[in-house]
This record gives sequence, C-alpha cells and structure tokens, in this order.
Amino acid sequence: MLDIKFIRENKEVIKEAVRKKKSDFNVEALLEADEQRIKLTSEVDNLRACQNEASSKISQIQDETERDNLIEQMKEVKNSREKKEEELKQVMETWKNLLLKVPNIPDSSVPEGKDDSENQEIKIWGDRSKFDFIPKGHIELMTDLKLVDFERGIKVSGFRGYFLKNEAVLLSFAIWQHAMKLALEDGFTSLLPPVLDRPENFMGTGYLPDGEEDLYKTQDNDYLAGTAEVPTMGYYFDEIVPLDRLPYKFIVFSPCYRREAGSHGKDTQGLIRVHEFYKVEQVILCEANHQESVNWHEKLLANAERFMQSLKIPYRVVINCAGDLGQGQVKKYDIEAWVPSEGKFRETHSISYFHDFQARRLNTRYRDTEGRLRFVHSLNGTLVASPRILVPLIENFQQADGSVVVPEALRPYLGKDIIK
Repeated sequence: MLDIKFIRENKEVIKEAVRKKKSDFNVEALLEADEQRIKLTSEVDNLRACQNEASSKISQIQDETERDNLIEQMKEVKNSREKKEEELKQVMETWKNLLLKVPNIPDSSVPEGKDDSENQEIKIWGDRSKFDFIPKGHIELMTDLKLVDFERGIKVSGFRGYFLKNEAVLLSFAIWQHAMKLALEDGFTSLLPPVLDRPENFMGTGYLPDGEEDLYKTQDNDYLAGTAEVPTMGYYFDEIVPLDRLPYKFIVFSPCYRREAGSHGKDTQGLIRVHEFYKVEQVILCEANHQESVNWHEKLLANAERFMQSLKIPYRVVINCAGDLGQGQVKKYDIEAWVPSEGKFRETHSISYFHDFQARRLNTRYRDTEGRLRFVHSLNGTLVASPRILVPLIENFQQADGSVVVPEALRPYLGKDIIK
C-alpha cells in the first residue's frame, strides 16, 4: 500500500506504474473517492462541532422557548450528520478498497514487458548438462528408481497429488538441512512458522484481496499460506521494532499450499507445479532506505546462487519485466534451473523487494535516529523450494544406467553417493 498523500502528489507516477505493470487500476477513481472522503469528513466534523457547541449553550439558556428552538435545530443537525456519516462510511469503504489495489512503483532498472516471456537474462552459471545417451525426464527417472508414486498420490490427494519415497524423502531432508546450514552460517535467525494464518497477514503481504482465488480457505475464514513470507511478515504486525535490531534476517522453513488457480493445462504432470510443497525462505526487514533495499536484494540473490552453485546445478538469472511483477514488488529476480528433458530453464527461485508497501499495510515501524516513526522495508527470496528442485537435480545428475549421482554437498546428509 502506498501513502495517499504521495499518490495525490504523484498521480502521473502512479499512472505510469499502472501502465508498466499492465494493471487495470483506475487512479482517477481513487483520487475522486479521496476527494469525497476529505469533503465528507470535513462536513461531519463541522456538524459534530456545531452540535457540541450547541450542547454547551443549551445548558446555559434561561429562556425556555429559545432553548426549545435550539434543541429542534440540533435535531436537524443531528439527522444531517447521521446521513453524512452513512455516506462517509460508504465512501470510506470504496476508498480503502481502491487504496489496497494501488500497484507499487517498479524500480527504474526494471525493463518493460508484458509477461514472463519478456524477462531479461542477465547471467548464466554452469555448463548445460551433456549426455552421450538420451536423457530421461524426472517422472520416468524417479518412477523407475521408486522415488515417487504419482498414481497413489492422486488417489489419496487428488489432482497434482504425489508421494515421495525412499531416497527422495532423504534427499528432500538433505536439501532443507543444507539450505538452513548455509543461511545460519550467514547469521540468519531460523523460524518454523504457522501457515494457517489470519486474513490480516495475507492482506498485509498483498495476497488479498486480489489473490484469493489461489488460496486455500478454512471454514473459520483463515487461509493456508502459499509461502513463509506471509506468517513471517505478520510476526511484527502492528509493532514498533527497535532501530538497533534492524536488519532482521530470518530463514524460514514451512509447508506451502497453493490452488494453482489460473494454471489450467500447465505442468499437469510431475513435480514442477503441485498444490503442496516446502520452502526455505529468506525474509529481511531493514531501514526505510532505497539503497539498503537494493543491497539486500542483491545479497538475497547471491545467497540463492550460492546454494545452487553448491549443488552444481546449471542455472540462469533473469530480471523480471514490469508486466511480470506482483502488485507490491518493486523489483524481482528469478533463478531458473536447466532441465535437460525439456531443453530449457525453469524457474526455481524468486527474490523480491517491496520498499514499505507491505510494512505500511502491516503497520510495522521503527523510530529513526531523529525519533520519527518510519515503516520498515521488506524483502524476501527463495533459498530452496521442494520438490521442484528435485526436477533439475535428478535430471542433471542422471547416469546412462538410470541411476542418479548425489551432489557432493548433500552426501554427508544422505549417507550415499549414488541413488540406484
């Protein structure tokens, strides 16, 4: 959410953000609602002040007729105030709903573009795997090695259901532990959060109101989080945090749930796109300074790259174009791993920063050195998401006999060098 004063004073900037992000938001409708809100608030305040002034006078008037006349006049004022208050209530509802939908302003370094097809490659790491045999896809490899059971997963869970089995389970734990170890060595604080969360956390992080179709909702009107960002950002909801504790660096492990609404026909088989998965997520809260956010954004990307390099999985980094940014994102990088069976890179990581967009919604603040209350800046980035990471890992390390070499970094956790 952006400051309404900033929006009023920078209307054209907001309109440009709407254009770049391919949003259908109507800036003029918000400003019109804002003018009505200000006008009606003033009118209600004036009528209330009139009532208060009259109330003081009534007790002092000796003449009964004069007092009765003033009382009658105040009844009309009261009726008028109540009508204005009801009108203001409706305008406020419209105003709040519109304000929640204002897109954040993309950084000047974000390229133009309509969707992820126009994201720009900025780096490639590692050599794409070359085989002297026809490489298999992860579905065939993992099925043959008894690492996954999709048939029974679908029977038990429904569409996109899966069971990981045997070494795939151990490999998953190894990946999580390895990711956590790297982050803890870098001074991050670990969290294991609740993922059954109140709506306020989703509203605060920007997944509501517009992203509700992709959320699982309970009968108590709470939701299951699709990323650890949601509960972690809610950790300091409506709090003033001490300046000397910033930045907060959290590494968070959690299950995640997504309905994958809008992905009909995409990745309907395998482990690329599933309803239930697990993430090790980096979350940063820092001072309200653009350069501070930029520096942490690059750091989170470097951490994710270090993880991928430790597994020796070939990947590329792309900067997301404006049309592929979420409502609150100022800038985002994706890491895409090489998937041999598809002959292309597939997204495994996203790293974003938001300035104070989320903190303003969540009312997470700190006092600066001059004692002024400021909203913190927030960032988040994937360190690893599984089972998706198993796809490039299994495929890139496959052997001609159908076995899979375990990346060296994971062998201490897994206790073996090869899966066969």
